[in-house]
Order: sequence, then C-alpha cells, then structure tokens
Amino acid sequence: MPPAQQPRRWLWHNRDYMLLWSGQIVSTLGSAASSVIYPLLILALTNSPEAAGIAGALRAVPYLVLSLPVGALIDRWDRKRVMIVCDVGRALAAASVPVAMGLGVLTLWQIYAATLIEGSLFVLFNIAEVAALPRIVAAHQLPQAAAQNEAGFGVANIVGPSLGTVLYQGFGRAVPFIADALSYIVSVATLLRIRTPFRAAPSPVRRDLRAEIAEGLRWMWANPLIRYMAFLTGGLNLINAAAPLVMIVLAKHLGAGDAEIGVIFSLGGIGGVVGSLVGGQIQKRFTFGQVIVTVVWIEALLFPLYAVAPSYLLLGVISGLIYLLGPIYNVVQFSYRLSIIPDELQGRVNSTFRLIAFGFMPLGAWLSGALIERVGALDTVLVFAAWLLLLAGLTSVNRHVRKARPIAQAAAA
Repeated sequence: MPPAQQPRRWLWHNRDYMLLWSGQIVSTLGSAASSVIYPLLILALTNSPEAAGIAGALRAVPYLVLSLPVGALIDRWDRKRVMIVCDVGRALAAASVPVAMGLGVLTLWQIYAATLIEGSLFVLFNIAEVAALPRIVAAHQLPQAAAQNEAGFGVANIVGPSLGTVLYQGFGRAVPFIADALSYIVSVATLLRIRTPFRAAPSPVRRDLRAEIAEGLRWMWANPLIRYMAFLTGGLNLINAAAPLVMIVLAKHLGAGDAEIGVIFSLGGIGGVVGSLVGGQIQKRFTFGQVIVTVVWIEALLFPLYAVAPSYLLLGVISGLIYLLGPIYNVVQFSYRLSIIPDELQGRVNSTFRLIAFGFMPLGAWLSGALIERVGALDTVLVFAAWLLLLAGLTSVNRHVRKARPIAQAAAA
C-alpha cells in the first residue's frame, strides 16, 4: 500500500526508502569526489578561472531549458525507469573523461560535453526522485526523510572532496571520474530492488503537453509562499554555485595545494552534517518564518568573512558554518513544499520550482569565474555578500514567509 496508508513506523524500517537513500549516498559520494576535480583539472589545463566557471555553468544550465517539459513528462512516465536510464547515462558521461585521458585526446570541449550531459540527465533524475519521494515516505515522515537525506549527503560531501583529491594526486587524474561512474552503477542496483511504485496509477487521458506544463505553473504561481521560496532559493543557489570556485582561488592565494583544498570542502561537509542533524528538531521547535529569515541573515553575515580569512583552514571553518545552514533551510522548505503539492502535480510543480531555484546556478558559476578574472577574488566576495544582504532584507519583510502556517495545517488545507 502507499506510504500514506501504512501504519506509522520508524523511517529506518522503510526498506524502499533506505534503498533509495543508500544508493543516492553512494552516488553523491562519487559526484563529490569528481566535482572538486573538474575545476582543478580545467585550471591545470588552461589556467583560466573563467573556463572553470563555464564548466560549472554548463552543468547547471539544462534546468533552464529542460525543467518545465521534463516535469510534465515525469508525471506521465515511469519515474523509476527514468532514474535508472539517467544513472546509466551519467555513468557513461563520467567514464568518457578517463577514456579520453587514456587515449591522450582529452580537451576542454570534451570536459564541457561531459558536464553538460551529466547536468541534463540530472534534471530528469532529480525531478523524478523528488516526485517519487512522497510515494515512498508517508507525509508525516517527510521532514525526517529530508533531514536524513541531508545528513547522508553531508557525510558524502565531507568524504568526497578529500577522497577525490587523494585519488587525483595519488592514483592519477582519471581515477576520481572512474569512481564517479561506478557510484552511478551502485545507484542503479539499489533502484532495481525498490518495490514501491514511484507514482499513482497514470490517468488514461493524455492532454496537450503545454496545457499540463501550464497547470503546474498556475498551481505554483497561485501559492505566494511557494512562489517566493522558489526565487529565494534561486538567489541563494546563485551564491552556492559561485562559492566553490571563489574558495579554490582564495585558498590557492593563501598557499593551499590540491589536498588542502579537499580539506576545505570536507570542513564544509562537516557543517552540512551538523545542520542536517539539527534541521529536523529546528523544524519542530520554530516556525517556518523564524527559520527561513534567521538562516538567510546568518549566511549574509558570514559570507563576507571569506574576504578577511588569514589562512585556508579558516576558509574551511567559515565554509562549515555556512554549509551548516543549508540543510536547515532545505529540511524546512522542502518538506513543507512536498506536503502540500498534489501527487498528480508533483513533477510539474517541482520542476517549475526548480527551474527558478536552479536557474540562477549557471549565472552564479559563470559570474564567479568572470569576476575573479576581472576584479579579483576579494572584490568578488564583496559583490556576492551584497547580494545576500539584499535577499535577507527582502525575506524579512515578506509577510507570506513570516506568517506561514505550520506544516500540518498547510498540508490539510
């Protein structure tokens, strides 16, 4: 029976959720190991921060093009099959980099192609996964599932960067990408073992794709809180996409090598784990508005400290504090959003939300490289700090955020 009709039980006893969760932890570990290597590899090949920023933008830009039609199609298609096909495709894209290295034909354009393919398939996988989660996890357990996801991903993001740099330096530049490809295969294996259907029975009526997309757009636009949260999340993601390259360049200026840069990202991951462990409790103890406003203000005050950090280790500490905030924010907004979207609209509404939320990431990734190359890393930090202060001010005065109902009331409405 669907999770919503099952008796209450511990999330750890939910076999299908644990399979999905464990597969994504391994996949995230592989991605974290290779993601820090992409800019290092491009910097080694080109010595251009802007070229590294373009690669980050290409990984994120497919959301701008694909998310709306994909959201409607995900509500039609078998979500599990989509996720499996995407993981196989991402494994092949990641494996293409070490193959090209082995043949001595690796170019910047090959790296760009691999990141674009991985980013495109991520759009389909991510929307399908988010739409499937309420089928696997009961509504009352969505905050717990969101917190557990954040904790697992946080651990993967602690281990992944250090693992990637160790593999890169100790075993060869190709090895982190091989590990990433294998992690996608593990995800495929766990998906194949899940028994719960990833959607309700599909409607026999097929309408025009544009009409279905418009239905998702109308639902989200009619909900002013979810609409604002989409734009706020997009604004924060602009910073999230820009920060890694900023930290790499600042760390290199402070004398850090590739291994030390991996440590910086791992310190950020530790913050993410701590945030995920407390995120569920914070969601229970404080209102939606209190959490969201406070988190955005703290990040706005912490980010300028990157410009004055005297050592690369302190860059990692600042990163850890900022990364602590992300899971808290995500647990609150993600569980709230999923609890109120009808199942038949999950793909379309979430794709609309994530079009906006992720649509700022290509701009952030490109802008970080372009600004660093033109005005320097320190001035780039100040530009992004001003952006965060603007977001914090707007969020503080938004009445829909401040007066949002508790999740149980919102879900029942």
